[in-house]
Amino acid sequence: MKLKSMLTRCMLTVVGLTCAALSSAQDVYPSKPIRLLVGFAPGGPADGLARIVAQSVSGSIGQPIIVDNKPGAGGTIAAAQAAKAPPDGYTLLLVSSGHAGNGAYYGNLSYETVKSFSPVGGVASSPVVVLVNATSPYKSLADLLADARKRPGALNYGTGGGATLTNLAAEQLKSDAGIDARGISYKGSGPALTAAMAGEVDAVFDTVSSAVGLVRSGKLRALAVTSDKRSAVLPQVPTVAEQGVPRFDTTGWFGILAPAGTSPSVINRFNAELNQALASAAVREKLAGLGAESMEGRPAQFGQFIESETARWSALIRRLNLRAE
Repeated sequence: MKLKSMLTRCMLTVVGLTCAALSSAQDVYPSKPIRLLVGFAPGGPADGLARIVAQSVSGSIGQPIIVDNKPGAGGTIAAAQAAKAPPDGYTLLLVSSGHAGNGAYYGNLSYETVKSFSPVGGVASSPVVVLVNATSPYKSLADLLADARKRPGALNYGTGGGATLTNLAAEQLKSDAGIDARGISYKGSGPALTAAMAGEVDAVFDTVSSAVGLVRSGKLRALAVTSDKRSAVLPQVPTVAEQGVPRFDTTGWFGILAPAGTSPSVINRFNAELNQALASAAVREKLAGLGAESMEGRPAQFGQFIESETARWSALIRRLNLRAE
């Protein structure tokens, strides 16, 4: 009986150790491919940054990162899907600045901008640029603003629409500069830039990453960047603040979120690999090619940043009574 009891205890010990080992192996993150949702179409700045992250982080984290584009409604379709995903670290969301204003702009979202997500980390920042057709009579932003003041409501401009940063930057500039101009919303950067090249709008607001090639080729003229300092890829273009609108600073950003409730250990693991990638010379060079700068940092730091951006843009949207049509 004693021998039988000892054998039983040994078997239970072996089974327990085996289960513990299996549980430990299952707890190692990541153990399967990671899906990175992007709320914008392929070819745009968000998609480009997502693919830089996927390529750079997948090697060090040991699993493929699959970029899954879910475009539409200013990124809210992808965000809603991410918010409902299991909080296991295998579904992540790349967001842009517009995420901060979507709650106020759309008003009936199935998720909350801050509470429905856990911050993972920032990716990159990039300013908006104010552009005109290459044949436009406006040689500077000061020229454009002066004409807008002389002819209230006569000028128009194109943006990516909705709560996108390009649209919010335009609204902020109109408010700060005290001008009245008519905004025309397009379904993304491509159509807005095409309209500017065709002379359909007096000006267009877009990200540096989308516009830099057209500026360099002479198809569009850059009048100003919206950041507090000049862009490294367009150093000859002055800032808005340099041209008569003091303290103007509207810089776009991109970052990664996880569904709320995701384990801090999982978030910290991905954050560490993301920061390592963003600090590398190869990735910084790729970001510079898109007119962007790396934005590495800890999850808590990025979470505080999103909260402040959400408060800032929501206040502007409500003050100007901007609403989705």
